[in-house]
Amino acid sequence: MWINPIFDILFPKFCVNCQKEGSYLCEDCFSLIDISEKQYHLLKSINCLYCPSSYDNFIVKKLINQFKYQFIKDLAKPLSFLIITYLINLDKVKILKDFVLVPIPLHKKKLKIRGFNQAEEISKELSKFLEIPVFNNILTKIKQTPAQVELKKEERKKNIRGTFFCQEPEIIQGRKILLVDDVFTTGATLEEAAGVLRRAGAREIQAAIIAHG
Repeated sequence: MWINPIFDILFPKFCVNCQKEGSYLCEDCFSLIDISEKQYHLLKSINCLYCPSSYDNFIVKKLINQFKYQFIKDLAKPLSFLIITYLINLDKVKILKDFVLVPIPLHKKKLKIRGFNQAEEISKELSKFLEIPVFNNILTKIKQTPAQVELKKEERKKNIRGTFFCQEPEIIQGRKILLVDDVFTTGATLEEAAGVLRRAGAREIQAAIIAHG
């Protein structure tokens, strides 16, 4: 029980934006993030997309970049809080109580370099709040692909095609799935993953992300 307080003393947290000590996202800087008040229907294989913020917001961008590229695992908490706030504001919490969370997977080589899957860490935080399970190993990435960030829309679709595999379709059959990822740009990754889960027998698929690019 004493580990966390001692760790916080030795390695204090500072707001990624203003550097105020105490947390990675202070209340003042959280107030500078506009939480969306709408839900999206942008993809063929996904019934609804939950997206609380924009990657254009400089604080959101800082949080995501440090989470993904500086490997600060604890940033899952403030980033998940954006999604949670959004779901509360839109009164979507009860609707998701009979869903299961499925994070977009990383290829094993990339996972080894980063040390954690950012979508899985977000899923864990959402699981605590929504009180629904995370299915970590149902969806796997079987092919290593170049980063999507530098590719155009059609290139992204081609790049991600055939990269996901559902290991245990019998567990997915008839389920309502909440897919989780970090950033939405063209939707190619979510669409590909959702297609695999639908072919495995998923009953309904919705998705939650941190920000749209």
